[in-house]
Order: sequence, then C-alpha cells, then structure tokens
Amino acid sequence: MEKEELKILAQNLANPQGEKGIEIGEMMNATNISMTLESIRTLLIDDDEHILEIGHGNAGHLKNILSLAQNLHYTGIDISETMHQEAKRLNKEFDSQAEFILYEGKKLPFQDGTFDKIFTVNTVYFWENPVEFLNEIYRVLKDDGTFVLTFGQRDFMEKLPFTAYDFTLYNNNEMEPLVSESHFKRMKISEKEEEIKSKTGNETIQRIYTILTIKK
Repeated sequence: MEKEELKILAQNLANPQGEKGIEIGEMMNATNISMTLESIRTLLIDDDEHILEIGHGNAGHLKNILSLAQNLHYTGIDISETMHQEAKRLNKEFDSQAEFILYEGKKLPFQDGTFDKIFTVNTVYFWENPVEFLNEIYRVLKDDGTFVLTFGQRDFMEKLPFTAYDFTLYNNNEMEPLVSESHFKRMKISEKEEEIKSKTGNETIQRIYTILTIKK
C-alpha cells in the first residue's frame, strides 16, 4: 500500500468515517473478534450486570455478550459517528438491553460507580492522556468491578505499516507504569498469540497481544 493509503487506513482504524469507515468497521470486527471474545470471557460476566465497552466499533459481538448471563445491560461508547450509527443499525433487536453513546474521547459521560464490568480492545493506541483516561474508567467502575484492557504488543504492532501514523504503541513493561500511575491498584497480565489475516493484504501473521485484568 502507498503512504497515503496507509494514512487513510490508520485514520479509519482510529475513527472510522463514511462508507470507507463502515468497510473498516466490518474488517476490524472480523480481524479482532478472537481478541474481543477472549476479553469478554475474561470479564466473567454475571447476571444483572451493567457492562461498558469503550470503542465498540460495529458491535457485531454484542449478541455474544448478551447470551452470557441473564438481565444484562450493555452500554457501548465510541468517538465515531459512523460506528455509532452502524452499531445501532446492526443491533436493533437488542434495543431493550443495549444503548450506544457518541462521545468526544476524553470524559466518560456517566456517574461514578455505574458499571460492574468495563472493557476495551485496541483503543489504547489513540488515548491522548492514558493516565487521565484510566482514572475516568476507575471513576465509573464499581468498587468491586473489573476492567479489561486488551492491546497488541509493540513488538508485533510496529511491524504493521499503518501504525507509523498516529498510533502510540506499548509493550507490557510500558503499560504497567501507566496503570500504576492511575488510581487502579491491582493488575493481572495475560499474553496471547494467534494467527490472523493482515489488514493490508491476504497474508497471515502471528499477532501477540495482552489482556490486562485491572481492579480497584
């Protein structure tokens, strides 16, 4: 891919827009689904819980979440108007249990201690102030809640040509101090490896990623 094409891809991975954004959203759901489902499993969702997903994309995985327990309520939040509309369109059948909210990416528009479980997959690269944003997540999480943060490790991500444009990459030893600087007190690290299809072509690549299980 040419430099300009890579820039456009990077921009749409951060904030999908328009027809191209819908296409990217479908591709992200397909390539990230195993990371997403692994993250959801790590949450250990129980009946009657309120779940928040930060950066829901097209939320093609929502059905999976709602099938895990009884009387769940899901809130998805995203900075992309395109993904906000697409997620609502694809998940109309779950209106009674799910809501999608558009926001500016810095302040979470919820009261303190709203959510039992919070998760986010492949969004940390785009956080402007990671410690401040972690503290926002801390604020809206219940005292006995769980936050799962999933990301591709720097050593893997920097091999992908589009990450040269506006991605901030982390290895585990770079992420740990950020979490420690925040209000969060406990963290468990789990490393995973999987084979996926490249976002820039049809070749398969080995992705190494981390799931952080974070508690107050």
